[in-house]
Amino acid sequence: MADGLLLLTKMARIILASSSPRRKELLQQLSLDFEIYSPNIDESVREGEIVEQYVERLARAKAHAVLGLFPNAIVIAADTSLSFAGKIIGKPQSKQHAFEIWSTISGQWHDVYSGICVATSIQCLSDVVRTQVELQQLSHFDMERYWATGEPVGKAGAYAIQGIAAQYIPQIRGSYSNVVGLPLYETAQLLESVKI
Repeated sequence: MADGLLLLTKMARIILASSSPRRKELLQQLSLDFEIYSPNIDESVREGEIVEQYVERLARAKAHAVLGLFPNAIVIAADTSLSFAGKIIGKPQSKQHAFEIWSTISGQWHDVYSGICVATSIQCLSDVVRTQVELQQLSHFDMERYWATGEPVGKAGAYAIQGIAAQYIPQIRGSYSNVVGLPLYETAQLLESVKI
């Protein structure tokens, strides 16, 4: 681990602004001591907002919401969404919605974007990371079988690359940890740059 991150762990209270077990597991890979506090914010997409703007705005909003409660902490926040043909694809609202998502991106490449934010009372740093993901052509049987596992629920794009869905993904271009929900390289870089 870089000296800067080691020093950060000793000097500052770090809070991950997320209840996602995947983000928690990823952040643990940086060997940081951190707490978890999940903020409740409005995740509605604004009129005319593109995916890069959307994920960065939500990451910043989550960070600021938690920083308001813990002003002496370093807050790490993230938001992940998919984009296909210029449209933001979020989490499935129902089985039918999941099938619609899969029918749209099946046999295609799509983009996964994560906005990440590291904030303190004196500084707010953010970045947006893009990964391209190929999803194989899914049959109706594939969709039924995958939905029955319960894994797609609550996942952006209705799949989890780190889980059962890996069998449907021939290749990716870019950061794997970004698709899971927290791009580790970029998160570490922001942490190295933050002032406390």
